Amino acid sequence: MKKTVLITGAASGIGKHTALFFAEKGWNVIATMLSVQETIDFNNYSNIKCYELDVTSSESIELARLKIMQENSKIDVIINNAGVGYRSFVELSEDEKIDAIVAINWLGVVKVCRAFIPVFRAQKGGLFINISSIAGLVNLPLGSFYHSTKQAVESFSECMAYELYDLNIKVCTVQFGNAPTSFQKNVAKCPSTSVKSYNDLMKKVTDLLQKKSNKNTNLTPLITEKLYEIAENPSKKFRRYTIGFDANFMKFLRRGLGYRLFNSLIRKYTLK
Repeated sequence: MKKTVLITGAASGIGKHTALFFAEKGWNVIATMLSVQETIDFNNYSNIKCYELDVTSSESIELARLKIMQENSKIDVIINNAGVGYRSFVELSEDEKIDAIVAINWLGVVKVCRAFIPVFRAQKGGLFINISSIAGLVNLPLGSFYHSTKQAVESFSECMAYELYDLNIKVCTVQFGNAPTSFQKNVAKCPSTSVKSYNDLMKKVTDLLQKKSNKNTNLTPLITEKLYEIAENPSKKFRRYTIGFDANFMKFLRRGLGYRLFNSLIRKYTLK
């Protein structure tokens, strides 16, 4: 019997690439997104079904869950992938954008897990793969909001894993760096300001992240392959998976140097 994976935020980026990869591997794919009009890339795949699901809305999630379970007998894996970026100085941050990134990146994961835990419990098993980021393990300039949400996903996932262990419901997180998708281009940023140091730092950080994204040409297939490997062989115990050179290097530096030396290194390369 074919296995089934549900992926949030599957209309573009890593979510779309992951949906296509799993489909090509023979899995049934439940691709969820804000609008099913965004599904043109899936039209040639009979094993990809698309559903509208807004991770910020409990009502939308529940309606999608009911329809999905009517049309699918079982879900083996849920990949909480939907996410957005927000690059801003705290002083210049906007309530609307803060609320949006929290609602999507963190509460979206919480609400989807909450809705589908009963499904996994009834099935006597399942796997949540919650997409975090290297931003969930280290802190970089202008990441106050994005990093906070990703660290929240890490803490939430680990706590939830304890609750679900005896129910054979597995939980893991996955961190990676900047993949060459449209994500960086779509990151919301605060506008230019009269504070020169702010403008200089925004340009420096934005250019650096875009440059890293453009260089990581092999990262997207690494991510999709690793997600497939995790789905095929889930760990009973909670695990954090780190993918790609950038993420593993930053993780190693943070652990090896300690926060003081790591902080000094980040200041040297981004604030000078």
